[in-house]
Amino acid sequence: MNIQQLKYIVAVNRFRSFAKAAEACNVSQPTLSAMLVKLEDELDTRIFERNNKSVAPTTEGEKIIRQAELALLEIERISEIVKEDKGEVGGKFVISVGPTIAPYILPKFIKHYREHYPSVDLTICEMKADFMLEALVRGEIDAGIAISDNTHSGVLEIPLYTENFYVYLAESCWRKLPVFKPENLEHENMWIMKEAQCLRNSAFSFCKARSKGNHIYEAGSIETLIRIIDENGGFTIIPEMHIQFLSDNQRNNVRKLDSNFLSQRKVSLYIKEGYIRERMLNIVTNTLKTFMPQGMLGEGIMKYGIKL
Repeated sequence: MNIQQLKYIVAVNRFRSFAKAAEACNVSQPTLSAMLVKLEDELDTRIFERNNKSVAPTTEGEKIIRQAELALLEIERISEIVKEDKGEVGGKFVISVGPTIAPYILPKFIKHYREHYPSVDLTICEMKADFMLEALVRGEIDAGIAISDNTHSGVLEIPLYTENFYVYLAESCWRKLPVFKPENLEHENMWIMKEAQCLRNSAFSFCKARSKGNHIYEAGSIETLIRIIDENGGFTIIPEMHIQFLSDNQRNNVRKLDSNFLSQRKVSLYIKEGYIRERMLNIVTNTLKTFMPQGMLGEGIMKYGIKL
């Protein structure tokens, strides 16, 4: 048994395809298949059941794969410990960003990261929170940025920043209050995006009010939602960092929410338990510091960074 064989069975389990696993491992399919058969002969057990249509782990194989994943993680930790102690910045780093967060941080994040850390092989993917958590547990990504308070066994959450929400009104809306409270928002005139405005701890609980509202936009982007409001009237709520994308005329339609009420969304960094690449995580937060609005990042992040 060797490390390469462990990588092969983890890859086959991930892709459920010998061809795709071989491509990901940068070997020929016959080589991968032969090494897998050799490992099964050594262990005297079948790891995968395969036919012309599918590949799936056996009951015993599932246990072996889980142990292989743990072993590969521990092996990776050895090289990472050396790099961290030497202060080296490099290697591959894969991070997931939630789709309702990505438009606001990724453009500037990528620009700064590529300029200052060219030796890092950075990969960024958009994932919803449940997929992100599973990917972390499987070791497919290094870290994830998503709305706070997502929980999963084996995953740690580090608070990153808090973003205020604002009311966006159509020009035709008769109510022009300078600051809004929940009772000022009429449900029949509100437009809602399916996921982005589900605020867990907010007085502006748009999700709970759906049964009262007549206008519910079930997919897409806040940008599209704003255009719908400009044409059809009514209002919605938008995150603070979206204001930069509005035209001058549209910014006249933005109103504050009463600060006495919870009108914010909290965003966190997620990592797998036992993750040790502290320097790489601090590169992420240091990059965010270069462009995030003042006061948005958490005080602990600003003062101390991330300590593992």
